Amino acid sequence: MLQFLMLCMYKTLSEVQCNKHFSVSRCLPGQTLPNSIKSSYKKGHWTEFMGRVMNYIGDQEVSPDEVRSVMETIPFTTGMTDLLTFISTNKNTIDCIVISDSNTMFIDWILHAAGLQAAVDQIFTNPAKVNELGYMEVQCYHSHECDRCPVNLCKRKVLELFLAEQSDGGVEYGRIFYVGDGGNDLCPAFSLRGHDIVMPRKGYTLEKLLAKLEGQEDKTSLRARVLAWSTGSDILEELITSMQS
Repeated sequence: MLQFLMLCMYKTLSEVQCNKHFSVSRCLPGQTLPNSIKSSYKKGHWTEFMGRVMNYIGDQEVSPDEVRSVMETIPFTTGMTDLLTFISTNKNTIDCIVISDSNTMFIDWILHAAGLQAAVDQIFTNPAKVNELGYMEVQCYHSHECDRCPVNLCKRKVLELFLAEQSDGGVEYGRIFYVGDGGNDLCPAFSLRGHDIVMPRKGYTLEKLLAKLEGQEDKTSLRARVLAWSTGSDILEELITSMQS
């Protein structure tokens, strides 16, 4: 039977604000981080930055349970619940994995709160835990030599390793849907095949980067079809069309 692989990124699943006012700060007194923490972020070093954020949250005596209660209120992107529900009821033909620069705790909390964890087969993200002091802490997912990606995670390396392991187990995917929005979603898009689909979110970084490839020599190395989306319903419609073809 024809198999489909859906790759969803954490920020595309829920409306997480990963900028100066990102959602986790809502659990803090005043619902904001001090400028000393905000200004410490360096491009490509998000995980180290989140480590400092989590340490600051602990210093403010905000418990992990309080953080969890805030994270669980983050709404899913419009139509994404319908998409994940459809995937949950079609596991005989669709595998779904998440490759994310977030962390294990945040993703698990959101999926379980929505009752949608059954839709996702595997999650590849930075490991996080509550340490002996009661503070949350996060570690880098892996090390790599890719100069396109953040130091803690190359999504292309993760994707290619996953596909190789699946192939060794006899699983071959007829089509891959890569759904993303960030700059670190460009690198894995280059590993997709001609009949796969890379789906950038409209108005976000990935769409802009893909648009810049038009007319450039690098464009020839991007084989997948590009199809932008605004809601999870757009993705679901394309998935159903592919399943019926």
